[in-house]
Amino acid sequence: MATIIIIAILAFGLALIATENVNKMNKAAVAMFMGVICWLFYIGYGTAFVVSQHAIDFLSFLSNHGVNADSVKQFVSDNVFFQYVVDAAEIVLFLLATMTIVEVLNNNGCFDFLTDWLRTRSPRRYLCLLAIITFTISANLDNLTTVCLMLGILHRMIADDKQRMILGSVIVVAANCGGAFTVIGDVTSLVLWTGGVVSPTQYAAMAFLPSLAALATVVALCARSLRDRRLSLVRTAPPYRGDDTVLTRTQRLLMLLVGIGGLWFIPTFHRITLLPPFVGALCVLALLWIVNELCNRKLMGSDQMVGKRQPMALQYANIQHMLFFIGLLFTFGAVKETGILKTFVNWGAPYASDYIYVTGGVMGLLSSLTGNITTLLFNVTTYSTDWIQMHPEVVSSLGKDGIYWPLLSFSTALGGGLLCFGTLAGTILMRMENIKLRWFVRHMSGKILAGWGVGMLVFYVVSKCYF
Repeated sequence: MATIIIIAILAFGLALIATENVNKMNKAAVAMFMGVICWLFYIGYGTAFVVSQHAIDFLSFLSNHGVNADSVKQFVSDNVFFQYVVDAAEIVLFLLATMTIVEVLNNNGCFDFLTDWLRTRSPRRYLCLLAIITFTISANLDNLTTVCLMLGILHRMIADDKQRMILGSVIVVAANCGGAFTVIGDVTSLVLWTGGVVSPTQYAAMAFLPSLAALATVVALCARSLRDRRLSLVRTAPPYRGDDTVLTRTQRLLMLLVGIGGLWFIPTFHRITLLPPFVGALCVLALLWIVNELCNRKLMGSDQMVGKRQPMALQYANIQHMLFFIGLLFTFGAVKETGILKTFVNWGAPYASDYIYVTGGVMGLLSSLTGNITTLLFNVTTYSTDWIQMHPEVVSSLGKDGIYWPLLSFSTALGGGLLCFGTLAGTILMRMENIKLRWFVRHMSGKILAGWGVGMLVFYVVSKCYF
């Protein structure tokens, strides 16, 4: 009975998340509430779940702690639920560190050169430059943070609303594609890396060309929509200087190299030390913050430094990003601990293993409704590492560096963008530029679908070279 209730809560919550554009309920709030309620029901019927899923560990726990009225609750809290808290903390700390790195760089005007590079009156040239820059930055930073940064630049440069809607949509697609081909570019690929199912080099080698091909297709199709001969630029747009920074070009370049170069070093740091990736991210943040203090030492105590000493990483969009992830992780964790996923995976794994591209396509379509993070977390939770090790017949496709994981990440990144609200980056775009779902489906969904198809074809060719 409790299992049915938890599944019903999951289904109802996912329905609310999928219809956020209609019901106007924040998906992060729904995910958090759903996660808490699922665990409350799990605790309420904990004895049955613990005995069926953790019998040996529970008996060992009782032999050391004795038997009392709260034994089951204490075991669930210390041995079952706590593991999901650790998993969530690893991702959140990594995101918090990388978002703060971006804010420190942005506050010091380290991204000023982007505005200079984008100064052109040619719509198609601007579109290509915008896509390339966003794709490159998103591969190094978090894609949601990249979208916020690039949409801010776009809003200050382009005056025409219709042009901004098309260009802003391309920013979201480019950020999703760029974030999908590196393990630090998106929370979905980061989950795969921290979960131990992909390695950074192999993953990037598999996902780079499909992501690039998909973006090139979308850009080529969108270029036809920008028929105006000249862009409508904001005449009074001054060059952005963060918080009125007085840093020299050399100092800003130094901070940019420390921040971006440090992020690229994180996979190497993890491989050498075997410490969780968030430790490397915190190390880079600490180093960048020291460089920031040294470069701004002349401003210490002045009015200019008041805003600069407090990075603005904890902005609303990023908080929503992290809370949404935590809520979903807790929810799928509670569902997994009921044991229902074992039944599902024993039935569905042979199909997922034999029909990789069909499964990837279905998951991409599902992510357009429930979101790419939701879909990927469901797959990671379902096909756990322990289960895969017990079934060697699926290791080549579902095991570490299996073909399914980069395909899933790519497919959910493009599929999540089909209806715009399938990714948090798309949700931000709809709010900032007041884009309606009807307009996006009419002008962008077909182009994204075509790019997705081209990317899948390229992925198939690339996979034949590796497998």
